[in-house]
Amino acid sequence: MDRRRINGPTEDSFGPVFEADEVEGIWTPADGRKDRGLLDIRPIFLQPGLISQANGSAYIETQKTKIACAVYGPRQSKNTAYSETGPAQCGSQVHPILMSTPTRASASLQDAEDRSVAVAIHQALVSSVRLELLPKSTIDVFITIIECDGLESCVAAGSIAASTALADAGIELFGLVVSCAASLVENQVWLDPTEDEERVSAGTIVLSCLPALNKITNVWQTGQMPALDVLRCMEACQQKATAEIHSIVAQALLENAKI
Repeated sequence: MDRRRINGPTEDSFGPVFEADEVEGIWTPADGRKDRGLLDIRPIFLQPGLISQANGSAYIETQKTKIACAVYGPRQSKNTAYSETGPAQCGSQVHPILMSTPTRASASLQDAEDRSVAVAIHQALVSSVRLELLPKSTIDVFITIIECDGLESCVAAGSIAASTALADAGIELFGLVVSCAASLVENQVWLDPTEDEERVSAGTIVLSCLPALNKITNVWQTGQMPALDVLRCMEACQQKATAEIHSIVAQALLENAKI
């Protein structure tokens, strides 16, 4: 135990068990959603600028999904050659840490999930940053997943938090990146699924886009779905959720700038 640092949970750690979780029983798709409609997203709490030591930061909470993000940079990269194009030498590094999950998996499985989350968030963000203005520079994006309610939901919430933190750091962007997940459950599209809903779905996609420019930055899919069902999920995300999430992010940044 290193007393000079804040140590994370060990392999034998487990999350707290609440009384409500014990009496709910096993959920099935036939039970439907009791708290929201199929095309409704969970309430979002978003607060930029919580980490004073970072150049930019953001904290996002959507019920049981809680993520903190810190951005450091841009800083000079000494090991790369100068380039006017930027993207070849400049990028963002995402380091997610799964600290709290309903079931503790093996270390190798968690490392694989960390890498997949990192790749998905990086691909969602990199095309929104004006890399040509940052030659020979590096932007570090650190994401801490405090509580996880579905891997796809973490990718979506992490992308939103990272884009908010980049904007809070004053890095020039083409636009704010927002993400939304959609699952196909019994041939119906369910937006912003929880882990239980993702588990019983035929597949889940995470759509990341720039609503201000009407551009898609990344589509991440798990499971097997026909192409028409994938398009249905993407259309539901674009028409029902992205504009609402974009307004939440813009309002949070505006209120933080006033403070």
